[in-house]
Amino acid sequence: MQQVLIVGGTSAIGEQVARRLAVRGAMLYLTGRDGGRLASIADDLRVRGAARVAPEGLDLTHGPALAGLVSRAAQALVGLDTVLFAAGLLPDQARVNKDANLLRETLAVNATGAMVVLNEAAAYFEQQGHGQIVAIGSVAGDRGRATNYAYGAAKGALEIFMSGLRQRLQGRGVQVLLVKPGFVDTPMTADFAKGPLWASPERVTKDIVRAMERGRSVIYTPWFWRWIMLIIRHLPERLFVRLRF
Repeated sequence: MQQVLIVGGTSAIGEQVARRLAVRGAMLYLTGRDGGRLASIADDLRVRGAARVAPEGLDLTHGPALAGLVSRAAQALVGLDTVLFAAGLLPDQARVNKDANLLRETLAVNATGAMVVLNEAAAYFEQQGHGQIVAIGSVAGDRGRATNYAYGAAKGALEIFMSGLRQRLQGRGVQVLLVKPGFVDTPMTADFAKGPLWASPERVTKDIVRAMERGRSVIYTPWFWRWIMLIIRHLPERLFVRLRF
């Protein structure tokens, strides 16, 4: 029986992963900023078959609240084998350019908050001798673009952090997976024009759960983003800065 902490359980991807695990009878500890929505999701997961669901209201911008989160989850679930960080904040870059507080919040939710939680998870699993750490990154972290470079910078920092964790925990029984979705049709991207490259949360979730089961290290989802980003990463800077996409 899986014992899973999902940070960002009210996010579209976090909720979908929780649903897939619930039908398998997993025990789930969910966090989210919206307490009402969190409670509703928890009730739904119990109906779907989760052996236990423990919700915790959590604001990732409030640093002191993050301390001991992994320990609280492990205590509530009587053990812990997986930590998934699925929280995210994707603000309009034009607003970020004018609002230092929004910039700080973007970095806190997408990068520093994730690092604090996953660093605690690494210590817990390292001592335990087994476990899995999963974080939702983004293709935006592969290269900075004018339209979302604050978000991209945070996701890029998270990728470097996960790479370091993976190397640190090599040979210690702990799997470290970074998921790099492309465009996903969620409430966070509701104002974006959609096109053929967009994927549903269900599609992305299927790829995530499969990668978790197979012990993968890094995945792009859907798969074609690996090749799109390979091209984008290798564009010369003098050409890249002239592009608008």
